[in-house]
Order: sequence, then structure tokens, then C-alpha cells
Amino acid sequence: MSISLNDFDSSVEGAVAVAEVGTKVKAARETAGYSIEDLAVTTGLANSEITEIEEGHDADPAKLKRVAHALQVPTSAFLGQAA
Repeated sequence: MSISLNDFDSSVEGAVAVAEVGTKVKAARETAGYSIEDLAVTTGLANSEITEIEEGHDADPAKLKRVAHALQVPTSAFLGQAA
């Protein structure tokens, strides 16, 4: 499964694997020192929703925007090229 970058920014084209997005979300959360529970409370999402994102089962653009805002990173941080 992949997510279109167009869901975030109409000037960006291509697709990113949902699993890759999840890996980047988890890395950003850990870098920020947040537990899954902390991030869930901050975003208003359920713990299970955060887990689904991190495991690559969900990449809802609205949820990713909430996560990015909570972690104080641009949403594009989850969508860029793998390092």
C-alpha cells in the first residue's frame, strides 16, 4: 500500500510506502521523547491509532498532520526520501 504525496501538497508528486511513513513517525516520536501514550494524548488519537500508523497499517493524511504538529516537525518529514 502506498500514499500519494498529493494528499499533503499539490506541488509534490509520487508515492511513499505506508510502512516507510510508519518507520519515520516512530523515529520522530522516539527522538521527541514521547511514548505512544504521550503522543496519543497530545494528538487526541487512540493508542491503537498511533500503533497502526507506526506499524504501517494506516497513513491517513489528517492523522499524520496531527502527529506532525504534536511532534513539531513538518508533515514532509514523514514523506521524504529514506536516509
